[in-house]
Order: sequence, then structure tokens, then C-alpha cells
Amino acid sequence: MNIQLRKWTMSDKGSLTTLCNAVDRQYLSDRLPSPYTDSDAEWWLNMVKEAEGKTGLFRAVVVDNLVVGSISVERKEDVYRIDGELGYMLLTDHWSQGIMTQAVAQISRMAFNLLDLQRITAHVFLSNIASARVLEKNGYEKEATIRKGAIKNGKIHTIVQYGLVKEDAC
Repeated sequence: MNIQLRKWTMSDKGSLTTLCNAVDRQYLSDRLPSPYTDSDAEWWLNMVKEAEGKTGLFRAVVVDNLVVGSISVERKEDVYRIDGELGYMLLTDHWSQGIMTQAVAQISRMAFNLLDLQRITAHVFLSNIASARVLEKNGYEKEATIRKGAIKNGKIHTIVQYGLVKEDAC
């Protein structure tokens, strides 16, 4: 299995739309429109084009030439600008194959090198054990449990914050 992270391009509009409509949303942000349209994809790809390498890194997760996920690190703002927020999604058919573990390792290294960050933060639902394991396998440490920190589909959830600091990653 060949796993690659590559920059998104406008030619990925169809793949992005397909991905965002097929992905399991139980742990994803509600910011992701549903249904996800070509117009949504075009807007996002234009935003990525402007932000790429400046305020974030945005990559398609590609396995054997097929887009199966997305991963990003976005720089926070103001006094928090030395920190980046990690986010990712992967099609369920590709879960439990080590794909996201490799993708997180790759993007974390890239973000520290290209965005001049001191740390990367990730938030996961307490019940998302697989995502927590992905982070832990990459050296991210559990830093906080945020009780009643999110609402999804009308249910209130506890969130776990993970962090990786630059000197621990290199």
C-alpha cells in the first residue's frame, strides 16, 4: 500500500466532494456542509490555495492513487500563533490500516518545519478511541479532558486535548 500526502488542487474538486459526502461524520466538525456540493469544494480549494504554507498545510491522503482522506494543520491566531490545530478525516473502508497514523506523522513533521510552530494541538471526542491511538502513536500527549466540551447531533460530549511540542517531535 502506497500512502502519500499531496497538496490539493482545483482538479481534486470531484474527489473532495465525493470524500466529504462519503466520510463518517460522527466525530467531525459541523462546519463540514452536508450535503457537500461542488460549490463547497470550490470555495474550500480556493481558501486552501491562499492559505497553503502561510497559515496552514492542507493535504489529500492518497492511497494507491485514490483520495481516501484529508489532513491539515492550521495555525492559530493572535498570541496562540505558535500553535497549530490538527484535523483529519478518512473513509471508513480505510480505517484500522495504519494510514492515518502515517499521515499524522508526515504532516506533523511538515508543519513544524514549514509553519514555524512550537506545538500542534488536536481535539478528539472521548469516545473516539481510534483517533486517540493515532495521536498517541505519534507522540501526542493527553493534556486535558474537557467535560461537556462539544455538542454533536444533539448529544453533549467530553473532548480530550492532545498536544505535541516541537522538541518532542524532532
